[in-house]
Amino acid sequence: MEMRRRTIWTLWLKTCLAVLLLCYAQQSNAQEAVRSYSIKNGRMYITLGKNITTNALDSFVIKYELADLDLKTFIKTNSPDSLRKLGWKIDISNKEIMVISKPLFSADNINNPADKIIIAQKAGTDMQSVLNSVRFGANRLLNGKNFAVNGEEVRFFMRGQLNAGRVRLAGSFTDWQNAALPMTKTDSGWIVTVKLPAGKHLYKFILDDNNWRIDKDNALVENDGMGNDNSVYFKTNYTFNLKGYDNTKRVYLAGSFNNWSERDLLMQHTAGGWTLPVYLAQGTYTYRFIADGNWFADPANTDKLPNEFNDFNSVVRMGAPYIFKLQGYANAKKVVLLGSFNNWKDNELFMNKTATGWELPYALGPGNYEYRLKIDGKTIADSVTKDNIALVIDPNFTFRLKGYANAKVVCLAGDNINNWNPASYRMHHQGDEWVIQVHVDKGKYRYKFVVDGKWIRDSANKLWEQNDENTGNSVLWINEPQ
Repeated sequence: MEMRRRTIWTLWLKTCLAVLLLCYAQQSNAQEAVRSYSIKNGRMYITLGKNITTNALDSFVIKYELADLDLKTFIKTNSPDSLRKLGWKIDISNKEIMVISKPLFSADNINNPADKIIIAQKAGTDMQSVLNSVRFGANRLLNGKNFAVNGEEVRFFMRGQLNAGRVRLAGSFTDWQNAALPMTKTDSGWIVTVKLPAGKHLYKFILDDNNWRIDKDNALVENDGMGNDNSVYFKTNYTFNLKGYDNTKRVYLAGSFNNWSERDLLMQHTAGGWTLPVYLAQGTYTYRFIADGNWFADPANTDKLPNEFNDFNSVVRMGAPYIFKLQGYANAKKVVLLGSFNNWKDNELFMNKTATGWELPYALGPGNYEYRLKIDGKTIADSVTKDNIALVIDPNFTFRLKGYANAKVVCLAGDNINNWNPASYRMHHQGDEWVIQVHVDKGKYRYKFVVDGKWIRDSANKLWEQNDENTGNSVLWINEPQ
């Protein structure tokens, strides 16, 4: 894939304008928390008032793509460790305000000042690939609202607004206004039916051409980082059901898909019990129900995996399984699979003995994974790398490093690839290049090559940012579906 880049004098001007507007807003309302992002003398500066609201901080993080900084934790605990690991310097941190900064790019070997600020071009219209990379979602509807679903068809309904001349539905599935769908007027509002795949979708209503409205009967609202709030709808593909428990006041669902959050997913009480439709991407998920504080596995689901409490979690498997295999070891008594896909738990995935060795089917979605095997209590690594075993499901991007013909071992390491492991993703020598295929979704990837133990940036990629070691990381933006 060709990485598109552009010098961003225009973005510089927009950023400065945004900062000026923020400053003006701060001066006009003394109660509003300070929040700004600016660039000065080759450094990025983030200024935040400690009294900033959660919603305002979320919008700020989305707007400037700062999710990896975990600013909420820093404001709450004042612990700078995670920020310093990412190369940020704490300039000011007191009860009222925090200021952090980081070099945008090194000026080494750059003569043109315009080249000191380079970013990858970001596509603004191709949003669906981002939405479909979401692993899990559940709708939060209000006022008895429900989306009528019949197979692929979903009926959107806007309550009221009967005085409007016309209403259209715009969303990530219509390229927004460019292909907005006309809605039909009813006695209580407006309706339109749309074919949608399972996954996450953003939408809004347009009244009389220029009056954009979110869905007031939908509690899920997301800011796009450009000042626009959009309603969020998950086209679900799986329903959790619990029969009985009619005298229970509340039943919650918790699992690996929501980090086992205890009071996040409230199930709906029906005549036959409790239910909750959700969206689940390909993969394997463990879960339990919580009835009035009592945790238990799904009594109707016989597919279970052991947990750390000497009990069992119920299991949902989405998509075709990947078959993990180990040849030989006929005399072994127990072989356990542990990896990045199950948080390295060594008490959950026990492999099955076969005539030729051991194997275990386990559903995994597209992605980059690492794992090891534990044989009778002894953990074994990759026979070649002596590290975690690498596994790439649905590779769609090739990293290349030219030269280094005399190198013995070249590896790829990155934040969203293998958590900066310097040895697990070993590259192969082909012609005058070292290559490796991985899976990428739309978004930002920081990475480096490790040549015979030495970390180097990608010389073919001018896009990079400074790190806490002052050596820089190469940066790749994926803008299009691969």
